[in-house]
Amino acid sequence: MEGNYIFQVTPESFQADVVEQSKATPVLILFWAEEVPPSSEARALLESIVNSNQGKILLGLVNVAQDQSLAQHLQVQGLPSIRVISDGQLVEQLDGPQTESSMRELVDRLTLSSVEVLKDQLQIFIRDKDYEQALVMLEQAIQEEPNNHSMRVELADILALQNNMEEARGVLVTIPQEVAERDRPQTRIEFYDEVAALGDLSKSRSSTDTEDTEELYRSALLAVVEQDYEYALERCLHILKTDREFGEDIGRTTMIRIFSLLGKGSELAKKYRRKMFAYMH
Repeated sequence: MEGNYIFQVTPESFQADVVEQSKATPVLILFWAEEVPPSSEARALLESIVNSNQGKILLGLVNVAQDQSLAQHLQVQGLPSIRVISDGQLVEQLDGPQTESSMRELVDRLTLSSVEVLKDQLQIFIRDKDYEQALVMLEQAIQEEPNNHSMRVELADILALQNNMEEARGVLVTIPQEVAERDRPQTRIEFYDEVAALGDLSKSRSSTDTEDTEELYRSALLAVVEQDYEYALERCLHILKTDREFGEDIGRTTMIRIFSLLGKGSELAKKYRRKMFAYMH
């Protein structure tokens, strides 16, 4: 199934179609033959993956049953074999049958934007509560791309996680309202403000068996600022189940706000979103 992102590669077209195109977009080269079933399976899978990426990566096909010169040039020892060309250079190779997950991982690694790579590293820093390193990385990234508002979103969020609310607010006001995920640091700041307004919450986390809705809500807020999101979601879900009148359905609305803190792709958010909808419907 060839298309805009998939093409046949010959020795004559290699320079223009692979080397030159790879300077703008990474190119996977698959060496295959119809007579080798695992290589035909690899072709079908890679075609699907590449087409789904809508031009972030290209696939060049080399049928070694028709011409073996490119395979010899790139030292292909068996089928299927994959060569990755990026910025005009051979950067990676995979020989032999590969799992679907390994091929998807390869494509994901090649197609991640600089912002996505940065966010992946940030998640590691956040998990380890290494906010200083996160700030160093973000400040350097912003120096290189001062108009990249998505990085400013991350900066505001890290500052809020550090409880540095004044600086977090200062960064937030420089980010246009329409920027994706701007609501994450804004929501985090709002949670901190709510906790500060409630005063002494020292007993809230110890009252795990309480049925008092106000106390449940207070303990949920404190858990959010302590980044114990599952505990907070459990408290809110209990409020949702037992007292939807409280705070104009504040159990449900607080769960939605916590989902925004967890971000897209969060397994915890998916789990509790399902629980919330199961109860409501």
